Amino acid sequence: MSGSSDETKPVRSYEVLNPSGGVPIKAWIRGVPLEDAARKQLENVARLPFIHKWVAAMPDVHWGKGATVGSVIPTAGAIVPAAVGVDIGCGMMAARTSLTAKDLPEDLRGLRSAIEAAVPHGRTHNGGPGDRGAWGEPPPAQAEAWKALEPGYREITDKHPKLDRGWHVTHLGTLGTGNHFIEVCLDREERVWVMLHSGSRGVGNRIGSYFIELAKQDMRTWFVNLPDQDLAYLPEGTQHFADYVQAVGWAQDYAARNRELMMAAILAALRGAPGLPPFQADLELVNCHHNYVQRERHYGREVWVTRKGAVRAGPGELGIIPGSMGARSYIVRGKGHPESFHSCSHGAGRAMSRAEAKARFTLEDHARATAGIECRKDVDVIDETPAAYKSIDAVMEAQQDLVEVVHTLRQVLCVKG
Repeated sequence: MSGSSDETKPVRSYEVLNPSGGVPIKAWIRGVPLEDAARKQLENVARLPFIHKWVAAMPDVHWGKGATVGSVIPTAGAIVPAAVGVDIGCGMMAARTSLTAKDLPEDLRGLRSAIEAAVPHGRTHNGGPGDRGAWGEPPPAQAEAWKALEPGYREITDKHPKLDRGWHVTHLGTLGTGNHFIEVCLDREERVWVMLHSGSRGVGNRIGSYFIELAKQDMRTWFVNLPDQDLAYLPEGTQHFADYVQAVGWAQDYAARNRELMMAAILAALRGAPGLPPFQADLELVNCHHNYVQRERHYGREVWVTRKGAVRAGPGELGIIPGSMGARSYIVRGKGHPESFHSCSHGAGRAMSRAEAKARFTLEDHARATAGIECRKDVDVIDETPAAYKSIDAVMEAQQDLVEVVHTLRQVLCVKG
């Protein structure tokens, strides 16, 4: 602040990277590593001609397909579909129940089985007929939810018929694979929470992939040279831009509804589990995206903000920052930091690729890291083992000026796809 002494100036909590030919990158990375590949990706984004002010990098930042995971990209006059990605609307939902730790059975295998039976998860048959991760016949709640979503879907597919293939209603209320999960957690008061992570499933993947290719085709048509073809963009004012905004908004709505339906199914399964007393499940609810784009106002201008692995953390807004299968998770309240464009991290962030994790860690390593947690302990989840992720403690330390912790959670049960 002009006229202030050095003693009264606030300590800057982020690092500033200044790529040649680009806007600055403000990175909340103190105490956490930034890999060279992620830095290069951030620099390429910062060189796009329509970035508003700067790019913000969250402490869980790491290399990603299309754009850096853990990045906040404000744009004026264009959107980069690959920065949003193909898991459109991916995010978290958490619900605090009136149950406490003493209400849970000593052996949680029965609860895990009940949850796994209630929510389709994983993927078999290459995603084709008989896939265990999809509904064979959607239950009434899913079918009713699709009735509300279908008109918007038909508007999109009428204009882009190639999108009308594959699953839509049969994926509604299903978990998926990879890092998607369902957890039963305890907070520091030993209260029981249910938390889950998922997005827009197959239909969102189709929408994302389709418009990423359209943007690349447009770049070739207009002879636009980019440092990375995944930075192909759709300029505002074009038909493709308008159609993408409509489609991505619909997919984000689908993702939020998908999480709500899963949460309802999980809670119903718990209510039907032997030994659990009757309980409430609406004491605190949070449902937030962390892969999405929306219109917001920052520094006096209406811009498009793409959060690729980042959560909106406006003043007083609640968000969820999960750790890993063996680390703490956090319910947080945003501080509305303007320089992060009201954002925070979306998790711990991967420390290595899935292939590296599978090569580096053994089944015994994974079993030790998840000791005391009712979860899968087989070779197919080693790529999700806790050591494949950055330290959630370091990530939280690096963003103290972005959020305050409301609840600290530790998982006692985890379902993976």
